[in-house]
Amino acid sequence: MLKRVPREEAQVVHLPGRDWLLYAGPDNVGAKNLMVGYSVFPPGSAPPGHVHPAQEEIIFCVAGRGELVGPDGAVTLEPGTAVYVPVGVHHATVSLGPGNLELVTSFAPPVAPGSWDKKVE
Repeated sequence: MLKRVPREEAQVVHLPGRDWLLYAGPDNVGAKNLMVGYSVFPPGSAPPGHVHPAQEEIIFCVAGRGELVGPDGAVTLEPGTAVYVPVGVHHATVSLGPGNLELVTSFAPPVAPGSWDKKVE
């Protein structure tokens, strides 16, 4: 069965330097092998970064400009660019502005939303 999740129904998780919206995962659409979300980083945001110890991640830039910084240096994020992050690789996102940096994020297998960062209250 197809399952539609409009933005107003996406779960919003407030994380350091950004909001992450859960669009598809085990708890809302029953996905067993993947999770898809949407990150919004305001201009100048540069949270310290994190590691996913059991998940691969694909990051796709929809809007804005930024960098994804890994152990071997930084790659440019601009609309239409995808970046693969292997399991266990530390990565940090920098939003260069002037507008929001907006990214589609996909994890396999799924991960508890926000477990990779301490949630902001």
